[in-house]
Amino acid sequence: MAALQANPSSLKTLILGSRRSATTRQRATFRCSASPSPSRSYSITLLPGDGIGPEVISVAKDVLSLAGSLEGIDFRFQEMPVGGAALDAIGVPLPEETLEAAKKSDAVLMGAIGGYKWDANEKHLKPETGLLMLRAGLGVFANLRPATVLPQLVDSSTLKKEVAEGVDIMVVRELTGGIYFGKPRGFGSNEKGEDVGFNTEIYSTSEVDRIARVAFEVARKRRGKLCSVDKANVLEASMLWRKRVTMLASQFLDVEVSHMYVDNAAMQLIRNPKQFDTIVTNNIFGDILSDEASMLTGSIGMLPSASISESGPGLFEPIHGSAPDIAGQDKANPLATILSAAMLLQYGLGEPEAAKRIEAAVMNTLDRGFRTGDIFSAGTTLVGCKRMGEEVLRSVDSHKPVAALK
Repeated sequence: MAALQANPSSLKTLILGSRRSATTRQRATFRCSASPSPSRSYSITLLPGDGIGPEVISVAKDVLSLAGSLEGIDFRFQEMPVGGAALDAIGVPLPEETLEAAKKSDAVLMGAIGGYKWDANEKHLKPETGLLMLRAGLGVFANLRPATVLPQLVDSSTLKKEVAEGVDIMVVRELTGGIYFGKPRGFGSNEKGEDVGFNTEIYSTSEVDRIARVAFEVARKRRGKLCSVDKANVLEASMLWRKRVTMLASQFLDVEVSHMYVDNAAMQLIRNPKQFDTIVTNNIFGDILSDEASMLTGSIGMLPSASISESGPGLFEPIHGSAPDIAGQDKANPLATILSAAMLLQYGLGEPEAAKRIEAAVMNTLDRGFRTGDIFSAGTTLVGCKRMGEEVLRSVDSHKPVAALK
């Protein structure tokens, strides 16, 4: 994977995707009659996690294997525990072995973590702590979260059709800094003897610059509009953020830059989401706004994400949670994880053709009317997680007209 350097040309290479050198293996992980001999080989660490995580990862793994085999790519998969599953098996949310395996791989595909079972745990024994440690350990500072209203699902949005139709937003979230990682943090007491909890929102120039450069490059490859979201009327960290983004804008004159306070941005995402193309923001604002943007599409179960580092493997995962209430019932929507596998190919391995195969297969499956419960509507076919995966596989492998598949 191309390294994310401070220099804009290197960033452009990453955003476009670049092919890694890969070793040749003798056979593909998944064979079909039309598969070419594999010419490239990659190591993928799978982190199924908790709840519906294992179900959606199983489906995405099959889709990734098939799409790869059709493009002459061989995958070597290694499954490791993380989150609640790791707590139950080993006693910590991120075992050292899991982090080491992730670091040594070419890319990491994750399901979901967390659940009611571990909610009462102390902070260092919460599944979410494992996720934060994983992000920090891999150094994946740039989180790309697309929110696109697909034409097949425009009626699933809770917004009016004329508002939701055509929405296509990319949220670029800073992922390893800000209030989630800032120090000092902890618990104490005030002058009245009351218990207090405190966190620190802190950013350095280099942290802002590197995420801003990624966002500028993303915007450059999209529609050339970048909105930087902050709270610079109140927060010093945001004042620095806005200052640095404004300074860097002079290096990207082909990108139209605007600034917006986070409270207004939250409102505008609902009022007029089509005004946005690419949004760049800090860790906590990005967490909130990307989840808000996901609901423009009708279901959080449709949206993937990619987290990229300066060097080393990226982390790819759906933005939905572990949904413990439906775990093991074959009700999960695997499409966000499947599309995360497509982002893994595009941004993690520089294999755009294989990524396009998966994206096209998802669109074809939706065109043929298959829906999980979260996106089901009258006139479509309700299916479970496994069946949805089978239909996507069918679309990946098919060279027949759509009509012939019905």
